[in-house]
Amino acid sequence: MIDRPDRLRFLGLTGSLRRDSHSTAILRGLQAALGAGADLVIRDLQVPLYNEDEDGPATAEPVRQLREAIAASDGLVIATPEYNHGIPGVLKNAIDWASRPYGTSSLTGRPVLVISSSPAFTGGVRAHAQVNEALLSAQALLVPGPQVVIGGIAEKIRDGRLVDEASLAFAVAAVGRLEAACRRLRHRPEHRVA
Repeated sequence: MIDRPDRLRFLGLTGSLRRDSHSTAILRGLQAALGAGADLVIRDLQVPLYNEDEDGPATAEPVRQLREAIAASDGLVIATPEYNHGIPGVLKNAIDWASRPYGTSSLTGRPVLVISSSPAFTGGVRAHAQVNEALLSAQALLVPGPQVVIGGIAEKIRDGRLVDEASLAFAVAAVGRLEAACRRLRHRPEHRVA
C-alpha cells in the first residue's frame, strides 16, 4: 500500500472482548468496504481497570499504546454491543483511560462515529446513548447525522464480517460523514498532525 498524505487514518475500537464479537465483525465489514480515502485499523481494548493511582508516570504500557493510537488517528469508529441496557464495562473503562490526562486527552477534539448493535431489533440504542454521553464528557466530537444502530445483528454477519447490504451501506455513509469531519479539521489553521 502506498502511503498518501491525504489518506485518513481511522482507529476502530470494539466494545466487546469476545473472539467472535459482532462489534468486531461490523468493523471488519467497514474495513473491507472503505474507499480509497481512508484506512481503518482495528484495536482491541485489553487494558487494566482504570485506577487514578496508576495513571501518570507508571501508566501501564497497553494504556499508553491505546492513547498513542488514538492520538495518531484522524478519527475513531467505535462499535459496541449493549449489555443489560447499557455500555459494556470494557468500553467505558477504555474511554476513562483515554480521557486522561484531563485537558490534554487524545479524545479532545477527535471526531468519533459510534455504531451499536444487538440481536434485538432495538440495535443497542441505550448503549449508543451512553457511549455518546461518555465521549461528550471527554470532549470528543461526535459525528452528526443519523445514528447507526444495527438490530438483528447475528443474522447480518457471515465469516466474521458484517455483510448485510443495507446495514453496511448505512454504516459506510456514516463513515463518509466522519471522513468529511476529519477533512474539515485538517484544513483548520490550528490543526496539527499527531
